[in-house]
Amino acid sequence: MTRRGLGAQLGELVAGVAVAAAIVIVPVVIGSVGRAAAEGPAATGATDTAALRLGYFANVTHLPALVGLETGILADELGATALEPQPFNAGPAAVEALSAGAIDAAYLGPSPAINSYVQSGGTSLRVVAGAVGGGAALVVREGIDDADDLRGATLATPQLGNTQDVALRTWLADHGLETSPTGGGDVDIVPTDNARTLQLFRTGALDGAWLPEPWASRLVLEADAEVLVDEASLWTEGEFPTTLLVVRTEFLEAHPDAVAALVAGHAASVDFIAAHTDEVPALVNARLADDAGAPLPDAVLERALAHVAPTVDPFAATLPVLQRNAVAAGTAAGGDLAGILDLGPLDAVRDAAGLPPIDGAGLDGGTR
Repeated sequence: MTRRGLGAQLGELVAGVAVAAAIVIVPVVIGSVGRAAAEGPAATGATDTAALRLGYFANVTHLPALVGLETGILADELGATALEPQPFNAGPAAVEALSAGAIDAAYLGPSPAINSYVQSGGTSLRVVAGAVGGGAALVVREGIDDADDLRGATLATPQLGNTQDVALRTWLADHGLETSPTGGGDVDIVPTDNARTLQLFRTGALDGAWLPEPWASRLVLEADAEVLVDEASLWTEGEFPTTLLVVRTEFLEAHPDAVAALVAGHAASVDFIAAHTDEVPALVNARLADDAGAPLPDAVLERALAHVAPTVDPFAATLPVLQRNAVAAGTAAGGDLAGILDLGPLDAVRDAAGLPPIDGAGLDGGTR
């Protein structure tokens, strides 16, 4: 199964080990978007709904959400619409909340987003922007040097059918190793909460895991794991979506002004990360302390930030590839992805900043 990517290679240089150390994070989308959005059509002060309930994960792969919430950028752009953030642990759980109407929008991995869209016949959600590229890896115990060494191993992923779960099953299949969504096969994949994965790896109950940041870094630095596969190495020029910003379709249709403001705030958060790199570690750790109960160690945060790239680009051309991978892995059904994107609000933000629209690869069903 061949993976394809777009554009310039992801890469970030992170310097220093203290939380206050200066870091350089290179967003995939170059150019100022954020504050210019406040002067465009997605301006501050959306009042077509009293509140917007936003799901996200306490993971570094949700960096624009963490920074946007902690700085108040997202809330500021929403104006009179109250922002109600709700943290989740994995994509399928967030999709369930989205489908049930318990949240209105979410930062979400592409596999759960695609699966929800297809299962609903194209009615459940729309992808309104990209959020993060990169930041996922297969980390393993000492002595595992290639795919052949994994035969008979037990590996973990955050949740069955989530983005990292599909990536692991696809990579193993590419190397001739069979897996099953119900467990067993040449390699046994056990869906496990990320914190539990760290504990089980330390005890030797797991041989490895395909994880998002900061958990890949935590296993490397806190449990002596080794990186067997950096997912960026599997994509042309290293570009693939780890996190997208999605909105429940019903909410998008009923409250377009609030969605426009959310997208403007998201773009502003991505911009802030690029322009205020010295402030990012402290902001991330402050948010993680609130959501997860404790900040990350400096070295873990430094390493994790070095592997993620904030972006507004959803890398639309990769979505059909990700869908085919999920279908082949047995975790999703096939279906038409036309219309899964609605990049109209993002186009308006970028136009206000003098930037061209993002390529929707023919999947945009919104008004552009």
